[in-house]
Amino acid sequence: MKLIGPFKQLITMDKLPLKGPLNDDLLEVIEHAGILINNSSIKAIGDYEFLKSKFDGQSLDLDFIDEELVAFPGFIDAHTHICWAGSRANDYAKRLSGKTYLEIANEGGGIWSTVQKTRELSQHELQTITEIRANQLLKDGVTTAEVKSGYGLSVESELKMLRAINNAFTEVDLIPTCLAAHICPKDFEGTTKEYLNQIRIELLPIVKTEKLSNRVDIFIEDSAFSVSDAREYLREVKDLGFDIVIHGDQFSVGGSQLAIEMNAVSVDHLEASDMAAIENIAHSNVIATVLPGASIGLGIPFAPARKLLDAGACLAIASDWNPGSAPNGDLFMQASILGVYEKLTIAETLAGITSRSAAALKLNDRGILKKGNIADIVAFKTNDYREVIYRQGKLKPEKVWKKGKAL
Repeated sequence: MKLIGPFKQLITMDKLPLKGPLNDDLLEVIEHAGILINNSSIKAIGDYEFLKSKFDGQSLDLDFIDEELVAFPGFIDAHTHICWAGSRANDYAKRLSGKTYLEIANEGGGIWSTVQKTRELSQHELQTITEIRANQLLKDGVTTAEVKSGYGLSVESELKMLRAINNAFTEVDLIPTCLAAHICPKDFEGTTKEYLNQIRIELLPIVKTEKLSNRVDIFIEDSAFSVSDAREYLREVKDLGFDIVIHGDQFSVGGSQLAIEMNAVSVDHLEASDMAAIENIAHSNVIATVLPGASIGLGIPFAPARKLLDAGACLAIASDWNPGSAPNGDLFMQASILGVYEKLTIAETLAGITSRSAAALKLNDRGILKKGNIADIVAFKTNDYREVIYRQGKLKPEKVWKKGKAL
């Protein structure tokens, strides 16, 4: 066994409700804390000296901390696209000159330009790129990250992406999601409905057989897929045994309502959600995953995080790290800035990237520091946990432990 500590403060994120607003006084903050690790999981949490005394003589390995550190559960980024090739700096320059996301896509930029570059790379090259970006996430305190396909948009290229994600060698736990329904590829000779049928018939059975992903996503928007086409597709996807997530309400409403109808795990984006959509999400089991990186990247309003929480929703926060709309990739910085504009408490911001983001990935073994959970820990050099959010992402992790191993 190994005892890590003493931490100046340990914020466990334990015993918090899954839905609705959170006050900071609900946070469990343990002073002079220790974490006892058995193999890769947490055996006990409490006062460091008490744990040291209680388990002394049981082959206890001490990971002693001789500086003031504040510890949190490892961060969880529940929505990323970190497997891609090329750059969209040209798109970004056009947006700064006043063109919209949809206008740029119609001119040959946008998702399709990334698809063309991604198709050119081998599986090994995509795997290497994914590893590099995943390791950057790890430096920023992210120990688990969802990663979508969606820049292949053919059976062969989507499989290449998913295999690259699954084979990526990194300490970060990568959760692959099949987003073959990102847009209808421009080189597909048929309707959007016919393309979705091809994915369902030719791609998803292989994904299932090879265990490449148990999650399927679809982008519902004017430039992607309609609600009616998505509904038919997702019904068949559910019959195949996949969990469903939806890109919804980014530029227009409709996706969130379908997410509720289909009992999706989460609906992600929500920048365009109106009060009716907010109330409907809050009264469902669908998790609202907001993506401040996309708002920063596109220069559009943030998703209504405060209204979602006040209505009673479960709010997760993710980076949406991608080459087009969200090139920043720094989850903690984005979450901190979102908190300023949406008036989120520190507890709400932290829950959005730990316990509630774990729920958005259906992971019940992380996001909370408690007995039995994986020992994923991130620590910052400060003596007050509030300083970490206060610095708005400028204060970077001093130490990260993945499954109890210091990295």
